Amino acid sequence: MKRVALWAGLAFLMGLILIAAGASLRRDAPMGQLVVPLAIVCAAVLLRTRAPLWSLGLGTVGVVLDAFIGLSLGTVLVYTDNLYAAALYGPARFSRWLLGITTVLAVGAGAAGWFIAGDWRLLALVGFQLALVLVTPVTTALVLRQHRDQVVIERAKAEQVARLAELDRQAAITAERTRMARELHDMIANHFSAIAIQSTAALSRKDLDQATVRKVMESVRENSVKGMAEMRSMIGLLRQEGDEGEAMRPRLLDAEILVDRSRQSGMAVEFQVEGEARELSPAVDLAGYRIVQEALTNALKHGEQPAAVSIRYQPHQVSLIVDNPVNGRKTSLPGAGVGLIGMRERIKLVGGTFEAGPRGSGWRVTAALPTSDRPASDKDPP
Repeated sequence: MKRVALWAGLAFLMGLILIAAGASLRRDAPMGQLVVPLAIVCAAVLLRTRAPLWSLGLGTVGVVLDAFIGLSLGTVLVYTDNLYAAALYGPARFSRWLLGITTVLAVGAGAAGWFIAGDWRLLALVGFQLALVLVTPVTTALVLRQHRDQVVIERAKAEQVARLAELDRQAAITAERTRMARELHDMIANHFSAIAIQSTAALSRKDLDQATVRKVMESVRENSVKGMAEMRSMIGLLRQEGDEGEAMRPRLLDAEILVDRSRQSGMAVEFQVEGEARELSPAVDLAGYRIVQEALTNALKHGEQPAAVSIRYQPHQVSLIVDNPVNGRKTSLPGAGVGLIGMRERIKLVGGTFEAGPRGSGWRVTAALPTSDRPASDKDPP
């Protein structure tokens, strides 16, 4: 409102200057009479955004009054803003009607001048001048209004696309967590099945000596501890009913099989293992295998040859690095980033770290998986 009031005051001041300079049809009209219509149309400017129709009505009263007094240039110019504001901020249907009304007025006034004076040139002269005063501001407002409406529509579409992308991301996370829950469930089932078999055997045999019973109990305890460790990994995951588990649990030691499959698919892959390979906890073992599998799949779809897979066995963690050049090549195969989401969720589940992104002229996937030797929060540098 302060800015609108400032513009209204500035318009009134410029109108006074034009009146003082004699910019009116009746130059002998008293200046005080010409100031009144100017003040009315400038007051209408104050209502341009809050009440655009009232602004147009008040401005029309002022310009009609000014026409009977002397039709000053300042009043006419300010009235064009009244028309512009009504077409821009008023109802859309009224804006279209206003365009038709101003067009009819411009053509009708030119035709009336031709009919009264008998000079056809008045049709072009009066019609053109009234078109500048009446039609041009309305047309400009309609064009700007159309652009604003288009911006609103595009913004709504962008928000809808963002919501759909978020739904897809959540669905991908849910699907990946469901898959991990299924695999972890199978691991836990193996541990507790072993416990049940061993305890049943110990209870059914009455002739076992103390050493044998102790050995059986140690095995039961070992399976119990492993089963509880895997159970903690399942907290917070949802399992979809009816899923069937895989027959065998993949391990990180089987990563070379993944490399061989990629080579059979026509992709050159360099494979390197550093450190002494060892048995890992089932969750870490499976997470490492899936990360190498997904990284090689992405390299085959989006990258260029050769890819490089590096597995580093360190005292308290296992580091995985998969590099492949891209060189700006655009692939025709679809990709929605679901693989990266799955890898990140798996690393988060076991308490490791994950990074994926461009590196030089290629793409690098880096993961650090903690082993069970000490807590996951206490990691070695990759």
